[in-house]
Amino acid sequence: MTIAISILSIYAFIFLGFMAKRMLKEEMNEKGMILLSIYFFQPMLSFWGLSSRPINFSLLQAPFWYLAISLICVLISSLIAFMFFKEDIKEKSIITICVIIGNTGNLGIPLGIALFGDASILYMSLINITNVFIVYTLGVFFYSRGNFSIKQSLFNIVKLPVIWFATLALLMNIFEIKIHPAMQKPLEMGAYCTMVIQLVVFGMYLYNIKLRSINYKLLLHVSIIKFFITPLIAGFILYGLLDLEPMVATLIFIELIVPLAVTNVNLAALYECKPLDVTVLVFFTSLIFIPFFILISNLLHYLNIVSLP
Repeated sequence: MTIAISILSIYAFIFLGFMAKRMLKEEMNEKGMILLSIYFFQPMLSFWGLSSRPINFSLLQAPFWYLAISLICVLISSLIAFMFFKEDIKEKSIITICVIIGNTGNLGIPLGIALFGDASILYMSLINITNVFIVYTLGVFFYSRGNFSIKQSLFNIVKLPVIWFATLALLMNIFEIKIHPAMQKPLEMGAYCTMVIQLVVFGMYLYNIKLRSINYKLLLHVSIIKFFITPLIAGFILYGLLDLEPMVATLIFIELIVPLAVTNVNLAALYECKPLDVTVLVFFTSLIFIPFFILISNLLHYLNIVSLP
């Protein structure tokens, strides 16, 4: 119950963004807020997140298999996109990448704690770090492909300061280089600021959605990949092929099935790759995930993989 209240409290910022857009209309500029977040505050978030605690590299099996299965899912999604969305490069790009850019931080980590306690935090944090690099490499590339050439899409990855700050923080962590304690608080403030901005912008885009304009074909295919194909692939590899500890396998599984992250909306808006359609995908997968996770957690309990109260 505490986790549920915490998550609902966080997403209250979505409602704030929705109401702000409803009351102030064009005075609220989504694109300006996105640029502020991506180019200034998100580098602070990545640097703070990767430098604030030591990384235990003995636990690398979790992020490794998370990355491997994510790449397999991208390959399968790209095949589905080529089969059903070959005429629209933007939709093809969205369906290829969006399903692996999940809410591994704000949602995945609390769910891991709920099932396995504090023992899950190290594993989930490493997976979340891996997801940061997926978002700002593959995520940027595919969302760019909606409007840019392959060369320009690759250049867009290099242009974003997030990837450079994340790499710098990771290197500092590896070589145990500490930043001055006085710098921690401003970085933390910037990190939390970008979280709030992302949620507010998401709420603003939700206001712009009209039911008659929803892309149901895209929504259907993404939902099938996210809630049917991805869990089947992940479950088969993690529980069938690999010999992992049940807790580790389940934590990786959870991070692979969490709903789409709000970051998808930011990248879609930044590169003008149908941000309203992506907003619908994020909102719908977030709603569906609640009963879906209850079903999955009870199934894992039935199979004696996790213990539910």
